[in-house]
Amino acid sequence: MKQEYEVLFTPWKIGKVEIKNRIVMCSMGGTSIFGWMEPSHFDKEAANFLLERARNNVGLILPGIAPIRDTVGGRWLYQNKGKFQRLKEFMDEFHRTGAKMFIQLTAGMGRAMAVNDLMVKMIRNKALGAIAKPIFDMDYICASASATPNRWADGIYSRPFTVEEIHQIVEAFAKTAKLCMDAGVDGVEVHAVHEGYTLDQFTMKYTNQRTDEYGGSFENRYRFPAEIVRAIKKTCGGDFPVSLRYSVVSKTKGFRQGALPGEDDFTEVGRDRKESERAARFLQDAGYDMLNCDNGTYDAWYWPHPPAYMPENCNLADVSHIKGFVTIPVVCAGKMTPSAGAEAIREGKLDAMGVARQFLTDPAWVTKLMEGREADIKPCIHCHNACFTMARYEGTANIQDLSDAIHMARCALNPRTMQSKKYKIQKAARVKDIAVVGGGIGGMESALVLSERGHRVTLYEKSDRLGGVFVWAATPVYKKKDRELVEWYRREIAKHPITVRLGTEIKDIHTIRADEIIIATGSEAKHPPIRGIEHSIEATEYLSGREVGENVIIVGGGLTGCEIAYDLILKGKKPQIVEMKKDLIAVKGVCLANSSFLREMLAYKKTPVFLETTLLEIKKDGVTVKDKEGKVFDLKGDSVIVSVGYKPTPLAEASRHVHLVGDANGVGNLRTVIWRAWDVCMKL
Repeated sequence: MKQEYEVLFTPWKIGKVEIKNRIVMCSMGGTSIFGWMEPSHFDKEAANFLLERARNNVGLILPGIAPIRDTVGGRWLYQNKGKFQRLKEFMDEFHRTGAKMFIQLTAGMGRAMAVNDLMVKMIRNKALGAIAKPIFDMDYICASASATPNRWADGIYSRPFTVEEIHQIVEAFAKTAKLCMDAGVDGVEVHAVHEGYTLDQFTMKYTNQRTDEYGGSFENRYRFPAEIVRAIKKTCGGDFPVSLRYSVVSKTKGFRQGALPGEDDFTEVGRDRKESERAARFLQDAGYDMLNCDNGTYDAWYWPHPPAYMPENCNLADVSHIKGFVTIPVVCAGKMTPSAGAEAIREGKLDAMGVARQFLTDPAWVTKLMEGREADIKPCIHCHNACFTMARYEGTANIQDLSDAIHMARCALNPRTMQSKKYKIQKAARVKDIAVVGGGIGGMESALVLSERGHRVTLYEKSDRLGGVFVWAATPVYKKKDRELVEWYRREIAKHPITVRLGTEIKDIHTIRADEIIIATGSEAKHPPIRGIEHSIEATEYLSGREVGENVIIVGGGLTGCEIAYDLILKGKKPQIVEMKKDLIAVKGVCLANSSFLREMLAYKKTPVFLETTLLEIKKDGVTVKDKEGKVFDLKGDSVIVSVGYKPTPLAEASRHVHLVGDANGVGNLRTVIWRAWDVCMKL
């Protein structure tokens, strides 16, 4: 390994528990050892997921959150003893890897609960809520410190927890922690004075208006998490370590209003640095043995779940600052890079680095780092296309698919993550000659899967390089990981016995001699019948390097249009957006962490946005549009970029021996492209 990384592989201690290295796999919703949305149980898929990472040299592993009270059914976690016996058997196997594991226990989500339309109906309709209560007790699930608005749905408010309920939760933490300890778990993590979850809602003034012993003063607001750790220590003994998931600074301006990187002139309504200095010491003195840190709340969700647009190591400055006020270990997460993590540890600014979603994409990335094989690490691109698809736009609640809500922590780039039964490599019963037409992501993924199964693969690409349209999509400066992904694919293709034919355009599949043909020819931009369309350029033309003027009109918001606008801003240009819908990113599947960053950044940069506005004509010096009131007016601009979507361009129709993958089979995102490739190629 590189010398600069050696410090990452030195031991450290949390209380009296020694951890073999300083890489912590942070919790991710869906990797819960006791399941996620289902009634609590020992989850085999999560156990296999955790064990594979432990075998790949992680020092400390934190499974996904375990609700102290089941989300479905409302049973207390400690009431089902059987799963803890199975956990004990698992821990015996787990410890043979040399890794340690802390189970993360949560008091709940409160106003951060990502309610969907059905849940909203349960909350608003008392009769329906009463019928659903034995399964989904939405009144309890969304309960909080005070009556505060839900992050996801308009007009939905949490009701305050009673003091009796708070005491029950404290007791439940202690009882559950004892069962974990008896099962051989190395410690627990309390979730969380972090990210605006339930316990955090008690600590912050803007979400806590209580007048009893759990509200008002600093000590009262932090009383709940303090009582939890004291109860755990009383039950389990002082040597049983308890970590706390902790947000150093809330970065929050108000309900549904985050503070962006570089936005310093704002009033913090949550926890600022000054309060955090006091809070960190208070929580340490209460009994916590470690602070597992980042920043943000659900109102500023792009801090704890940073998308591509956020800077690397975005939370490091605040977390390293808070280390100066405690003596217990401090961990930092949030797009952490090994170089920055190692440097901070060497300088005494951190004790360990936390990493989450990179473990979804590549379970062996720590091993590869140790072996000096960084180029072999498949990079996480921070897309949230499978691990966090919770989305909303103006007028909706959470519009996430139910299958995604139940099965979180999957990965757009690695279908095998948390889906090992569905997606797996099995050697082909009969080796075939298979042609793959199109060298984009879908084509390259198909070629790799087929090659690993033992088939003889020929990959045809009409251009002089592999990558397809994704090469252009990766050009914005903030898409560094996307560019690394393209390079990773090219290296992997070169390692496999795959014949690559660059500069070879296939116009007729009948000219190919193969047993099976994969069509991965992607999609093309839609060309709406708009007068003056010849005066515009397509989004892909801009991304491929086409010059534009200083004032640019983008026709079509959505993810692509907004990303282009942000790219233009970073280049010092002045974009404006024309969008027919009532929200800039009215798109299902785009994580709220991603979409809220773009909406808020464009607003912060004062980008003119014209919603519910129809394009009538494109001119040499701008466009003519009509708003929802029927008013027709002109917008002036030097260039016009049209970004109104794409349509599949399959070379041929699917048949018995011809198979469509990627956007050729339906326009989507990297998740649909890669997962479809596996769906097809596992069967050939």
